[in-house]
Amino acid sequence: MLNERALKLAPVFRTLLFIPVVTTTAIASIVMSFVFAAFNGPVNQVLQGVGVVQHPIYFLGNHHTVMWTAIGIFVWKWFGQPMIYWLAGLQTIPQELYEAARVDGASWWRQTISITAPLLKPFAIIITLIVAIGNLQVFAFMQALTNGGPFFSSEVMELYIYRMAFGASGSASAQRLGYASAAGVLFGVAVMLIAGAQALALRRLRVGGAERIGG
Repeated sequence: MLNERALKLAPVFRTLLFIPVVTTTAIASIVMSFVFAAFNGPVNQVLQGVGVVQHPIYFLGNHHTVMWTAIGIFVWKWFGQPMIYWLAGLQTIPQELYEAARVDGASWWRQTISITAPLLKPFAIIITLIVAIGNLQVFAFMQALTNGGPFFSSEVMELYIYRMAFGASGSASAQRLGYASAAGVLFGVAVMLIAGAQALALRRLRVGGAERIGG
């Protein structure tokens, strides 16, 4: 829809969806903590005002809802970045292909399956890698939003490493630093596995394309 030229307001919607990306992560997290506050938070006020709930919801204070709320805020914050990547990929597809398909009577769904999806495969692999690695870099976001609470229910790997490495003092600090180092190694291995999977997928895609051209 955002790539549709007939939609005159598409540039406006693109701008609105991209604005959260350029905001500071810490500021966005702090603002969202007030927005989803149990008392005097706009979200709870709206929900109670329309009668959806009778009592305020502890979005960031309940271990059942905190992670889902954080995921929703994170998606809102960074949705604009992959959106730009997808739009760039869509705009590389020649419009003549769609025009020829419409002349042949192909529906929108058939155009998507036969034209858009195959030509977007290389972009999809790269975008998936970028998004996957970006989703692992949530330290500043989660620290400002929940700091791992309540009771470590929203603690991600980076917060765990930070807490183990710098949140201890005394005789146990050396042992906890070892835990942090081990977690850091696992975190790095996870990133390497994601990058390796992306490289393998791209290689298979290139090999498959070369075989189709040769055939």
